[in-house]
Amino acid sequence: MGKAADPPPGGGDIEPVDLKDALEERYLAYALSTIMGRALPDVRDGLKPVHRRIVHAMRVLRLDPGQGYKKSARIVGDVMGKFHPHGDASIYDALVRLSQDFAIRYPLIDGQGNFGNIDGDSAAAMRYTEARMTDVAMLLLRGIDENAVDFRPTYNEEDQEPIVLPGAFPNLLANGASGIAVGMATAIPPHNAAELCEAALMLIDDPETGLDKLLKAVQGPDFPTGGIVVDTQEQIREAYATGRGSFRVRARWEREEQGRGGYVVVVTEIPYQVQKSRLIEKIADLLMAKRLPLLADVRDESAEDVRVVFEPKSRTVDPALMMESLFRLTDLEARIPLNMNVLSQGKIPRVMNLKEVLQEWLAHQREVLVRRARFRLDQIERRLEILSGYLIAFLNLDEVIRIIRSEDEPKPVLIAAFALTDVQAEAILNMRLRSLRKLEEFELKREYDTLAEEKAEKEALLGSGELQWSAISAEVRAVGKTFSKKTKLGKRRTDFADAPNHNLDDLNVAFIEREPITVVLSQKGFLRSLRGHVADLSTLAFKEGDSLKLGFPAQTTDKLVFLSTDGRAYTLGADKLAGGRGQGEPIRLAFELEDAADIVLGFVAVPTRQRLLASSDGNGFRITEAEMLSSTRKGKQLLNLSGTTRLRLAAVVEGDTVAVVGENRKMVVFPLIQVPEMTRGKGVRLQRYKDGGLSDLKIFSIDGGLTWQGAGGRSFHRSAEELFEWRTDRGLAGRLVPNGFPKSNKFG
Repeated sequence: MGKAADPPPGGGDIEPVDLKDALEERYLAYALSTIMGRALPDVRDGLKPVHRRIVHAMRVLRLDPGQGYKKSARIVGDVMGKFHPHGDASIYDALVRLSQDFAIRYPLIDGQGNFGNIDGDSAAAMRYTEARMTDVAMLLLRGIDENAVDFRPTYNEEDQEPIVLPGAFPNLLANGASGIAVGMATAIPPHNAAELCEAALMLIDDPETGLDKLLKAVQGPDFPTGGIVVDTQEQIREAYATGRGSFRVRARWEREEQGRGGYVVVVTEIPYQVQKSRLIEKIADLLMAKRLPLLADVRDESAEDVRVVFEPKSRTVDPALMMESLFRLTDLEARIPLNMNVLSQGKIPRVMNLKEVLQEWLAHQREVLVRRARFRLDQIERRLEILSGYLIAFLNLDEVIRIIRSEDEPKPVLIAAFALTDVQAEAILNMRLRSLRKLEEFELKREYDTLAEEKAEKEALLGSGELQWSAISAEVRAVGKTFSKKTKLGKRRTDFADAPNHNLDDLNVAFIEREPITVVLSQKGFLRSLRGHVADLSTLAFKEGDSLKLGFPAQTTDKLVFLSTDGRAYTLGADKLAGGRGQGEPIRLAFELEDAADIVLGFVAVPTRQRLLASSDGNGFRITEAEMLSSTRKGKQLLNLSGTTRLRLAAVVEGDTVAVVGENRKMVVFPLIQVPEMTRGKGVRLQRYKDGGLSDLKIFSIDGGLTWQGAGGRSFHRSAEELFEWRTDRGLAGRLVPNGFPKSNKFG
């Protein structure tokens, strides 16, 4: 190691600093400036510094609602040069957002020109657009010239800017806010101003008003783009009680008849902050990828309003199910977060609940009211002082004129002669001659009396908390009336509803393209699907030594059930089958089949249909196919078996009588009603055997008689009377089969 270099001459003292402490100190300073000076809104006026500076700069430029527009570039230039030392693009973006009626519930800026649209197109350059304030911005500024709020020096100390605006409008909740600071974020959706004013009036009347009562006024968010909130009342209450949560917002849609039984679904409102063009683009991509099989086409027919048209695949498609599939896969349903992390008293960032936010806003309104009243009182007192001097002058007019004409320095003489103050004497000396009319004296007396009366009112107001709250109540009520739900701007746009409770299976089916297939299982357990319904399965090719075990038609949206020899049922979606090319996949990859077990039967599940399960030892019971469905690879145990007993049959129940044939060629016929319905078990004895077991069974209607296929394809039939000697109760051994019954012991 070499010797440390000496400090350069004239470099001053070098102070060693711990790097960790220095970084912590500087990062904390940065974090605090981000939290307080950029990202979090103030609970009192609901504005971040950039928005507050834009509104203040427009006030300085006198861009009131009744005045003409000014170029946005002029406004941005003033904001940047005087108040906000940041980039012009960020300032203009903030200005544009304050004017967009689809982004902000109650715009603060009235824009003229292209200020962007709901498709996500950006605004024109600031040199092309013009702006002025709206009535909402004027409410936020009300009283700012009457010492309602404190001012501080701007960044270069050449000017003054307000620390907070008077905020006579409940802006934080009405227009919402979003921002990301260091280690914290805020996300507040817009609300209805009339509802907020109603809730505030409740708190003025009774500061102990509970959240449940406030929520009778504030129903929930009110988005500028409308939509429907599909959360429960409990979820909404929890969000407002804690200040954290989220809202599920869905697009508003309606069915539009097209004639001849056809229809389309028209979406007229989309969720807040969703760009319409991107939404349609994503839906089109899903359509191309065949992820939306119920949908045929999507069209954007929007003009000034939103109109997105969805065309179903066929007129039989359930529109609610089609929309549910769209809600699941697209931004037609969005989650809007709620995180009321705001600056309390302009200094402390914390998460507040609905009641706390309203209370802080009302406390600010009281402070503004008191400061404005004191300001007005000071003005009145100064004017009364001058008026009393004028009245003294009128009472002694000749003497006042003599002193002014004769004295070189009339001011001290006037003060001594009439016990005037310096201000009064100065005012008398500055009077115009035309003010010496007799009529002027009456006007002065009237003004004096009026101001004296107003002074008494202001003093009473400042001395009484009750009068202060009464005045605030009147102001809040006036704001509520201005933005009443009866007005176009104040009308509630977002509704509330319960989300439709669709069956999960129905929804899953809605995501699958419905196509006909043929399910094929080989003797060695290879499972596959062929496109279309194949009539002749004998032509199918298999691996050497393998052959067809079973095949049946299905649709890709069907649920398939496979029954194994150990009495278990396995479920598989038909869309999950391997395609027809190749030999398919081993069925044991889809299910956890026991080594000794094998598949007995496969079929398309019809939930309402019944089957009679029968074991090789002649026991069985009835079960609906809905009870056979399972969601796991292990399947579902249906028939309890022991020893070498196996599941032999699962016959469809179509009739009222059961015919059972044993391997001993004995047959018994008994009523179906004697076989119980169960979901799992051993079942009841269908036929008794000394040797062997069950061979086959058939369910039929006794009135139609029993039919079977004999040798050579010949058909045999026995009527109810001819079956008399075999008809008995279940569980008996039965009698030898009738003449003509095939040697295979199968009904065919």
